[in-house]
Amino acid sequence: MRKILITGASKGLGLFLLKRFKDDGQSVYGTFNSTIPDESLKNYLTKVDILDNDSVIVWVNGIVTAEDEIVLINCAAGNYNVLGRKADVDKWKELIDVNLVGTFRAIHACLPYMYEKNWGRIINFSSVVAQKGVAGTSAYAASKAALWGLTKSLAVENAKHGITINTLNLGYMEVGMTINDVPEKLQEEMLSQIPERKFGSPEDIYQAILFLINSPYTTGAQININGGLY
Repeated sequence: MRKILITGASKGLGLFLLKRFKDDGQSVYGTFNSTIPDESLKNYLTKVDILDNDSVIVWVNGIVTAEDEIVLINCAAGNYNVLGRKADVDKWKELIDVNLVGTFRAIHACLPYMYEKNWGRIINFSSVVAQKGVAGTSAYAASKAALWGLTKSLAVENAKHGITINTLNLGYMEVGMTINDVPEKLQEEMLSQIPERKFGSPEDIYQAILFLINSPYTTGAQININGGLY
């Protein structure tokens, strides 16, 4: 049985993907932490602390069996916007733990099952912010850039076991941090930098994920979904 596991699925892009896979008839399971999910989705979401190894392991072990084909989509992420010289080092470090180490925790918990089945798909999310440099985003950019190295190393390690690991580099999207955290005036400035002059649709991300699920020879890759913004 194929099972879709999505971390950080109670809001933003993760929530969109959870609903999209659910509507598509897939067996989908998501995590939430501080954001309480809608009552209609409570059967699809489990409270998981991505900062805690045991919490992640218990979630995965409660869902997956050795007979399952697992697709892991790592959406859980936070943000910390501050100029580097003014940053609180502990908060900076915590964001790395959420965005980078948290992603690895989920991967680490799923890999043994993927080995058992000799099949797996892991999809990580990076950002154009790590590619072009944006003031005040050093922690976020560092965490997202680190995912490229993580993806490539694990892709090499696991390729012969039928497991692919890829990264989607996202531009400014209609869902998630762009819309929720950025003032309208700054959004207008961001739009002016995008060659397509619009924020990205989450449907583009969903279609890219479907491609990666169905593409066994694509691994260690980065796909840019950014409207031409580099």
